[in-house]
Amino acid sequence: MDDHLRSDAPVTEVIDRAWDRSRLSARSRLERLRSQVFLLVQCAVAAGVAWWLATDVFHHRSPFFAPIVAVVCLGMSYGQRLRRVFEVAIGVAVGVLTADIFVHLFGSGPWQIGVVVLAAMALATLLDGSRVIVTQAAVQSVVIVALVASPGQAFNRWTDALIGGGIALVAATVVPQAPLRRPRVAAAEVVRKIAELLRRAAASAHDGDVEAAAEVLASARATESLLRELRSAADEGLSVLTSSPFKRHHAPGVRRMADLVEPLDRAMRSTRVLVRRVTIAVSRGEPMPPGYEQLLLDLAAATDVIAQALSENASPEVGRPALLEVAAATGRVPRTPSLATETLLAQVRSLVVDLLQVTGLDVDAAIAALPPERERRP
Repeated sequence: MDDHLRSDAPVTEVIDRAWDRSRLSARSRLERLRSQVFLLVQCAVAAGVAWWLATDVFHHRSPFFAPIVAVVCLGMSYGQRLRRVFEVAIGVAVGVLTADIFVHLFGSGPWQIGVVVLAAMALATLLDGSRVIVTQAAVQSVVIVALVASPGQAFNRWTDALIGGGIALVAATVVPQAPLRRPRVAAAEVVRKIAELLRRAAASAHDGDVEAAAEVLASARATESLLRELRSAADEGLSVLTSSPFKRHHAPGVRRMADLVEPLDRAMRSTRVLVRRVTIAVSRGEPMPPGYEQLLLDLAAATDVIAQALSENASPEVGRPALLEVAAATGRVPRTPSLATETLLAQVRSLVVDLLQVTGLDVDAAIAALPPERERRP
C-alpha cells in the first residue's frame, strides 16, 4: 500500500500543481472580466441606442451599420479613447459615403470593390487620416459594395454610420472612476514590490542562502510587467481627463501619479541592481558587514510607508522622514575592502535618491540629503 502511494506521488503533485494553476488562471480571468464590465455594458447600451435612434427617429429599415459603428468606435480601452473614436468614426463615414456614391452610380462587383477601396483609402489619406482612418475607410467601403442597398435606401447607410459614430463619441465621454484610481493602485504596487525585494534580499544575505538570493533576483527581473502596467495606467488616466469633461476635477491627482512614472522606473531599476549585488555577495560567501542588513530592512520599511500612502490616496511625502533616516544611516555603516560590499552600499544610496524623488524632492535635493560616506578601511 505504501509503495503504491509513493508511486502515485509524482502524479498527485502534478495534478495539484495543475489545479492550483487553473484556479489562478480562473481568478485572473474573472478579475479581467470584472475590470471590463463597464466597457462591455457601455458598448451594449451604445449599440442599442444607435439602433433605436436610426429606426425610431430616422425611420431607417435594418440600420445594422449604426450599432456596428458604435461598437467598433468604442472598442475595449480608455487609452487615447476619444481620439480613437473620432478617427474610426471619420474613417467609417468616409468609406461608407464613398462606396454609397459609387454603388449608386456603377453598381457592385469585383472591379467596383477594387476601385472603391482605392478611392476610399485615397480620400482618407488626402484628409490627412491616420492608419486607423484609412483602414476603416477601406473596410467599410468593401462592406457597402458587397451588401447592395434596397432601392431608395442607399445613402441611409452613411447616415447610420454617422449615427453610430455620434453615439460612440457621446458614450466615450462617460467613464467610471476606475481608470482614475488605477494609476495610484499601480504606483502603490510598484513601491510595495520594491519593499518586498529589499526584505527578501536581506533575508537571503542573512541566511547565506544562494538559492533564495537567486529566486529574489529572478523576481526582480520579472518586474517589468509592473512598470508596463504603471505606464499604461498613467496614460489611460490622462486620456480619460482629456476625453471626459466630467472628470476634470481629478486632474491634479492623476497628473501627480503620472509624474511618478519616471522616478519609480528608476527606483525599480536601482532595486534590480541592488538585488543583483546581494546575490553576487551571497554566491561568493561574503557576509554583509554590520549594519548592512538592517539598512536594507529599514529601507524596506520606509518604502512600505510610501506604498501605504499611495494606496490610501495620501501623499507619498509622508515616507520622506523615514527615507532621510536611512540616508543618514548610509553614512554611518562601515566601509570594507570588498568591491561587492562597496557596490552594494553605493546602490543603496542610489535607491534612496530615487525614492526621495518619489516623495517629491528634485534630484539635487535628494542627492544633497545623502551624508558623506565614512572613510574606507584599508
